[in-house]
Amino acid sequence: MLIDEAYIVVRAGKGGDGKVSFFPGAKTGPDGGRGGEGGSVYARVNRTISSLNHYVKQKLFVAEDGKVGQSFQKTGADGDDLILDVPVGTTFINLETQEEVELMNEGELVPLCRGGWGGKGNMQLTNARFTAPRRAEKGKPGQEKKFKVLLKLIADFGLIGLPNAGKSSLLNELTAANVKTAAYAFTTLEPNLGAFYNRVIADIPGLIEGASSGKGLGTKFLKHIEKVQMLLHCVAADSADMMRD
Repeated sequence: MLIDEAYIVVRAGKGGDGKVSFFPGAKTGPDGGRGGEGGSVYARVNRTISSLNHYVKQKLFVAEDGKVGQSFQKTGADGDDLILDVPVGTTFINLETQEEVELMNEGELVPLCRGGWGGKGNMQLTNARFTAPRRAEKGKPGQEKKFKVLLKLIADFGLIGLPNAGKSSLLNELTAANVKTAAYAFTTLEPNLGAFYNRVIADIPGLIEGASSGKGLGTKFLKHIEKVQMLLHCVAADSADMMRD
């Protein structure tokens, strides 16, 4: 089943806490290092993925936290970034700001949430008044955002027409898609893709009069023809009124 819409929560990693530490020996100064940065979250286009199925099974995606600072002024390790692989034609909509980010190119990498800063160790907190502080800063939390994720299929050709006009049969003849066909309307309930001489063909579910009001399958799948380079209108050869169809 093609999943073309999902709602997810994305959380970047928390920054690591700073370290309270002192050089070995008597009357020595502080040497606590800063905490590492929290991992950030990115979205990346991957052409081997064709749907958003993974983002329905899992709703929360969290990057790794930064590590605590170390002695001898060493900074803690940064948390690993989290990369969410998505199909070409995926759009992320920030549910709070309504800002949209569309990913269209293979390998394209877009930041979604930034990791938190690491807290200062006691070495960074020294000043003329406090030369040996016994405290360190906590790491800052990473960003958290909620997204609506939409997929618009990218194809060279789109097959459109009334239900049972033969779109799926044509796709099967031209490609090795092996799409289900039958002698009744709405056999195709979701878009199907097939390859024809390195060109991608999309079989779009049939539209009927009144679809804008919710009849049939409604207009849910119209978004999948927005990025299609050419539309092929299929009309059944045994139609009583081809011009009307």
